[in-house]
Amino acid sequence: MFRPPTVRHRLVTPLFFAKSSTFASTSVCAVADFPQSDTVSQILGHFNSFPLPYSPKLLFSSLRKNIWFKNEVLKLGPSEIDTIIEKLDSENAIGFFFLLQNQFGVKHTRNSQFVIAHILAEKKRSRALRCHLQRVLQDEGCGSAPSFCELLFKSFKGWDSNHVVWDMLAFVYCRADIAKSFFCMMFKYGLIPDAYSYNTLIHGLCISGSLEEALDFTNDMVKQGLEPDEVTYNILAKGFRLLGMMDGTWEVTERMLHREPNPDLLTYTILICGHCQTGNVEEGFRLREEMLSKGFQLNVISYRVLLGSLCKSGRINEALSLLSEVENVGLKPDRFMYSMIIHGLCKLGEVPKAIQLFKEMCTKRIIPNSFPHRSVLLGLCEKRPISEARSYFNMLTNSDFIQDVVLYNIMIDRYIKLGKVGEAEELYKQLLGKGIAPTIITFNSLINGSCKAGKLADARKWLDGIKMHNLVPSVVTYTTLMNAFCEAGNLEATVELLEEMEANGLEPNQVTYSVVMKGLCKQGKLEESVAVLKGMLAKGLSPDQASYNALIQCFCEARDLNRAFQLHDEMIKQNIHPNRGTYTILIHGLCVYGDLGDAERLFSFLQDQHIKFSKVVYTTLIKANCAKGDVQKAMVLFCQMAETGFEISVKDYSAVVNRLCKRSLLKDAIDFFRMMLVGVLLIAEHPRLTNAMISALYLILCHLRKCWHLVSYCPGFKRTLSNEFLYIEVQDLQVHDIAAAQSSISEPQNCNSSNMYDDHASLLV
Repeated sequence: MFRPPTVRHRLVTPLFFAKSSTFASTSVCAVADFPQSDTVSQILGHFNSFPLPYSPKLLFSSLRKNIWFKNEVLKLGPSEIDTIIEKLDSENAIGFFFLLQNQFGVKHTRNSQFVIAHILAEKKRSRALRCHLQRVLQDEGCGSAPSFCELLFKSFKGWDSNHVVWDMLAFVYCRADIAKSFFCMMFKYGLIPDAYSYNTLIHGLCISGSLEEALDFTNDMVKQGLEPDEVTYNILAKGFRLLGMMDGTWEVTERMLHREPNPDLLTYTILICGHCQTGNVEEGFRLREEMLSKGFQLNVISYRVLLGSLCKSGRINEALSLLSEVENVGLKPDRFMYSMIIHGLCKLGEVPKAIQLFKEMCTKRIIPNSFPHRSVLLGLCEKRPISEARSYFNMLTNSDFIQDVVLYNIMIDRYIKLGKVGEAEELYKQLLGKGIAPTIITFNSLINGSCKAGKLADARKWLDGIKMHNLVPSVVTYTTLMNAFCEAGNLEATVELLEEMEANGLEPNQVTYSVVMKGLCKQGKLEESVAVLKGMLAKGLSPDQASYNALIQCFCEARDLNRAFQLHDEMIKQNIHPNRGTYTILIHGLCVYGDLGDAERLFSFLQDQHIKFSKVVYTTLIKANCAKGDVQKAMVLFCQMAETGFEISVKDYSAVVNRLCKRSLLKDAIDFFRMMLVGVLLIAEHPRLTNAMISALYLILCHLRKCWHLVSYCPGFKRTLSNEFLYIEVQDLQVHDIAAAQSSISEPQNCNSSNMYDDHASLLV
């Protein structure tokens, strides 16, 4: 960053004013009692009188509609507006500035423009800062650069965030094609660039397509004694990739970089970064071999990029080999390399190996950050028993050196997913006891847990807790709560939360609207739910499959299948492709509420279109055909389901048997039962065959024996339970071992058992 030689002071020292009880609202009447010393004092008092805590967006939404406020503001001169902005606290200063600019058409002074720029910089709101300076440049023109530089140097030289504003202004001017002249002006004012400053300039040039200049600045960076870092290479690679994409190929990039007869280390590093960014790991390694063959040695950045690409693609063994190579060539692996591999191992469930690598890292005195700890804990939570994860968590948090809220968030989230809300709440108390500030993710997990447990009052308390910790509820926060209230049938509370959400300046997303539509449908307000869908489209928010699926399901359940299919057609018109869930809902709706023949015709049509179905589609059609009494179709569908590769469980068999029994199709039920029994006996020696599994078979057999018609078919069925074998006695033949049982039961027709039971473990679900 550009570093001015003076010591910086605080950006703004806000002047706090006493809160007056007479200003409980922002109405004209409320202002009447305020001392009329001058307009500036009245406006400042107006801000201080607003009740706390409040949402800044709610405040400025109110001020925008306040006629008195607008009239008074428009009477102010430029210097008076500058005074108000300087005296307001940072959030109100930003809001006041943009309210006047965007709503009231006020043209601010350059001083105010740069005060706001520095506030945005101090708050690390980079995107807002960039947009703000881009508008300033648009209004003032490219010729404003000298005067801006002079203003920044003379009036803002000692401000804390001055260097950030310089860098961002440089970035903005880079896109206006005057990068070099602006850079020279910075040197003129005695600002010394560092790698960050160069990266900002190079980034701006790359995005604007000035790649030649970007490379020139990179070479100039080296001449100034600054080594390009990983960020530099990634910025250049991104710029080249964008150019390559526009031309449809990487040839333009490579031709540009190979314009010299002998590519240098910089060229190769950029190419490796670029190919790895696009997922072309093989080309990255080919370039590595080319480098080595020409006598170049890869630097740490190249190795780090290659390692990261291998880890992202799950090629951990290759990553470990490459890590060894780093040491063999005399380079020192850094914590980023170790962290990437540890994270990759944890994602694959190789948590013990990850812990071993972490220990190796520590023995080599490579100081880890919190990232490896998070990866290991996350891996333990997802792949191992919760007790192991908790032991590791306790080991970490008992140390005074590790106070990481993310570790708490991981454990709290895991407890919530396991339904252990009490343990999650205890961890929250422990977190507060250690003085660690919770994040919005912490509260979102706790709210989700309370909602799942049906404790909506507790969930609402957690929402209040967010505000007490000066955090802002997110879209996820409100959507989770709204979904819980919808499930409870409390549509009024759902609508209240939606209004509160919008009042706080949060825009509902597709999931939020889907929740609202689902709540309306549950109340039978189908047309209102369609109106919500249209409202999404009117706001320019494109519904997704989930939004349409929620509506289609509701219309199916309301037996309005014509409207359900109309929504399906509308999806296609909106260029939203129906997914497996859409067709599962439609086929289920036709089977349960419509005509089975229509369901089968739709199923056949979609098969011809090579649409992949969920298992639910098959089981729904099988059950419907059983209920209809068409056993042959049910059998064919069952075999298709198995051959498609879906796991077949005892529940799948028993569902068919039960429906056949209810239809008094007992011979067919017995045939299906034999089919199931053959499948189970084929895996009888599998170690997962437990008493619980055998008991499930016993329950099905009992269900069959309850029907007196069964006696005429198999009067001698008797069954006893053993830890290792299933004993079946059929009439006068007693079978005492698995092999004999298997040979004594005929295999059903039209079904390939070898295909059906390849995955033996699937039958033990």
